[in-house]
Amino acid sequence: MEPSDALHLPEVPFTYREGLASGLTPDQLKSSQQINVSHGIYRPDGWEFNLRDAARVLSAASPGAWISHSTAARLHGLILPPWLADSDELHLSKPRRLPQLRRKGIVSHNVTALSGEVEATDELKISTRSRTWLDLARILPLPDLICMGDQLIRIPRAEFEGRSEPYATLKSLNAMAGRHRNLQGIVRARDALVLMRVGADSAPETLLRLAISEAGLPEPELQLTLWGRKGGPSADAGYRARRIAMQYDGAHHLDELQQFSDRRRDKAFDNAGWAVLIFTQEDLADGFHSAVQRLRMALHQAWLDPKHASGFEG
Repeated sequence: MEPSDALHLPEVPFTYREGLASGLTPDQLKSSQQINVSHGIYRPDGWEFNLRDAARVLSAASPGAWISHSTAARLHGLILPPWLADSDELHLSKPRRLPQLRRKGIVSHNVTALSGEVEATDELKISTRSRTWLDLARILPLPDLICMGDQLIRIPRAEFEGRSEPYATLKSLNAMAGRHRNLQGIVRARDALVLMRVGADSAPETLLRLAISEAGLPEPELQLTLWGRKGGPSADAGYRARRIAMQYDGAHHLDELQQFSDRRRDKAFDNAGWAVLIFTQEDLADGFHSAVQRLRMALHQAWLDPKHASGFEG
């Protein structure tokens, strides 16, 4: 066979029909070069696992079903706890009226999904971000569910993210929860909705806020700006009346340009007479216990200082 006549073999998992469409014959699909991993699903020998490729072919081979749960969360880029963030489990959901799906290596679910809770892309059918959040309420601990929820309702920065609207709102998530009153995990979802807030840009920021509330301290304002208006220096959270700003500096703050921006931000708050509390991954690792103690001391000091009387506006 001349090189120009060689078959174009698939390089990613494919369905039986896709294999035939690519030029493979039924006999060639039985060769050692193609591995039959499940009914109607093949992969090239030597293929290295890729979650999106695996989800795509599973969706293509499962009419009426859609990718869901932690698989959907990973593909959507949603915040997951470490024990689930690297899971390669493949979750597939089908309507309750259809027979239970049985595929080797697949976690199947029969659920009730209403209009707008499943979306179709060029590659696959997948539960929406909001529905994925609701599905995971059954297994995620409350703090992790709140972190994911905060991610959905945060206001994006259009100049960096190419979108200006949040993925969801508290109103839309409450409405969805109201339509699934018997869903497993619905009580935890409702508890999360009470504690979710617009303004957290990362899971550590949410966990810091939750630790502050758990300690009985006043809930801080999120995305607090120095002068109370858009533009200019801003902090992740703080107390304007007490002139206390809080910032969580994660791994990306090790970048030299980011450090320069951070120093300029902190200096602006400091020059305006604010106390600036910087928290890092070390604080996250201890559950923000030390961070809460530092904040408690700062709030106490601000209370003792007459110029920080409640209602003072800088």
